[in-house]
Amino acid sequence: MKKIELEIVALSHSITQTNSYAVVLGEVNGLRRLPIVIGGFEAQAIAVALERMNPGRPLTHDLMKNFMVAFNVDLDEIIINDLQQGIFYSKLMCSNEKNDVEIDSRTSDAIALAVRFGCPIFTYDNILETAGMKMEDAGGTKQSPTSVANIEENNPSDEDLSKLSLEELNALLAVVLENEDYIRAIAIRDEINSRGKK
Repeated sequence: MKKIELEIVALSHSITQTNSYAVVLGEVNGLRRLPIVIGGFEAQAIAVALERMNPGRPLTHDLMKNFMVAFNVDLDEIIINDLQQGIFYSKLMCSNEKNDVEIDSRTSDAIALAVRFGCPIFTYDNILETAGMKMEDAGGTKQSPTSVANIEENNPSDEDLSKLSLEELNALLAVVLENEDYIRAIAIRDEINSRGKK
């Protein structure tokens, strides 16, 4: 399968869910986005590395990097290689002078290490098709402002999403993506995808 390179485009805190964050990966030279819900500790670890902060003592991911460097192990890339029941699975692709090794990893930990090593992040097209969201380009068509305003006014919760039509869900998805509310966008995307399976 062809690998698709991703880059971190946002790290978002959920206003509605305590201690929930989303790291949003964007397709390099593409319009698709892959939001992944992560915990507070992992979000902090990614943010520290992205902002190039130097904490007084090494965080767990810094320790892991230091350990790998001490034993001449390189992190060449990470691959988000599977999605099962809403959970992303990843592999660390490591090497030294003798071996290439794949190591199973939580996706949030893999991303935190990728930022520290400066290595690329990849996934496969089927994962982007299943869990990704397509952003509109500048020439894309926008949803009608009236339908978007009506949906936002009602501000449906996750439980109310089942009552919306597909057109309303797509309009709402466009609004929450524009507001960078990626946690809510994930719930809307999942509702749209579940209707496609019926």
